[in-house]
Amino acid sequence: MTAITQNLRYLFRTLAYRNYRLFFLGQIVALTGTWMTLAAMGWLVFRLTEDPFKLGLIGFFMHAPTFILAPLGGALTDRLDRRRLIVYTQILNLGIMVILAGVTLFGFVQIWHILLACTLLGVVKGFEMPARQALVVDIVDDRSKLSNAIALNSSIFHAARLAGPMIAGGLIIPLFGNAGEGVCFLIHGLSYLVSIAFLLALQMKRHQYKASGKNIFAEMREGFAYAFGFPPVRTLLLLMGVLALFGMPYGTLLPVFAAQILDGGSRTYGLLLSAGGIGAVFSAIYLASRPSALGLGRIIALSQLLFSIMLASFAFSTHLWLSAFLLVLTGGTSLTAMVGTNTILQTLVDDERRGRLMSLMGMTFMGALPVGAILFGKAASFIGAPITLLLGATVCGAAGLVFAWRLPALRRIARPIYIERGLLPQKP
Repeated sequence: MTAITQNLRYLFRTLAYRNYRLFFLGQIVALTGTWMTLAAMGWLVFRLTEDPFKLGLIGFFMHAPTFILAPLGGALTDRLDRRRLIVYTQILNLGIMVILAGVTLFGFVQIWHILLACTLLGVVKGFEMPARQALVVDIVDDRSKLSNAIALNSSIFHAARLAGPMIAGGLIIPLFGNAGEGVCFLIHGLSYLVSIAFLLALQMKRHQYKASGKNIFAEMREGFAYAFGFPPVRTLLLLMGVLALFGMPYGTLLPVFAAQILDGGSRTYGLLLSAGGIGAVFSAIYLASRPSALGLGRIIALSQLLFSIMLASFAFSTHLWLSAFLLVLTGGTSLTAMVGTNTILQTLVDDERRGRLMSLMGMTFMGALPVGAILFGKAASFIGAPITLLLGATVCGAAGLVFAWRLPALRRIARPIYIERGLLPQKP
């Protein structure tokens, strides 16, 4: 049996679990709506203002509340029923999106409406994100399949990243004109009904919170102390923070590249967004087909370096299809680095602190993203979008080199944990 055939056997093995299949399908629907909304928001703001800085504000107002509230959300995730918490957050998201759709479709929408909606979505995400990450582990009992479950979960996100902008920028916005953004918002809101139905269909054991005798703020402090006191976790969180601060905000400038550098419209913008999604989907499939989490450290370091090269190359491309191809590689390498980091963190942490660590991972990523979005938007206004991306790519590449240099020492620290949990054979 060839190595390719062996890896394909691992690709969909987590879908054997009924609960995971239901979760998988519900997330596909909701996340496709999310990416439709992100594409529509970016195009609507740029259509109304033609200001790159305003594009950066979308990311800031959407992610800053998540950064502030994620530690509290993580502590609650370790205490409460995770499925129920996600259902409540998705009901709130439904209401936010229906209201935003209404003001957009009736022609009343202003920038402050969009920024308020972004803020509210960010508040809700501070509680939903750690619960959703931790729920993946709850519905997959066999820890040997955890890396597959995490990779497949990421494939949902990025398949939606591919489909959502394509539907929004390629179909709905051109078809409905200036009302197209409102239609996207409405579809996104209604998609939560499907997601909620799948969540309620899960057959879950009642969540048992193990009382520690500490109040919730003490548990939050304990989570911080663990994450930043353990070198492998600290290093991975810092690497993700650099990627989120200096790399991933490139997405906020795609309307500028679509309209001003590539001389396109909403279809061009949708193509650029979808290109990154294509690369991410292929990356997620590759990661899901791997039999275990072993060797992910090297893959993360290499992916970070390749990401910086692809992003710098995209910054100076003036040809549509070359730009799209480079974004395929950019999306693939960034996803590999992020999912690899997530997988290692999930395999290192114990169940009692999982929600808090997932919240800190989200806090690191979501905290850096809004700052990066503001920096990218402001820098693009002064030095141009291409130079802005080049500078960000350079910082990401330097971080990848530092991580590669530190990797052998980090492995020695993490190895005893992997041996204890049966993920590595013990040396005779």
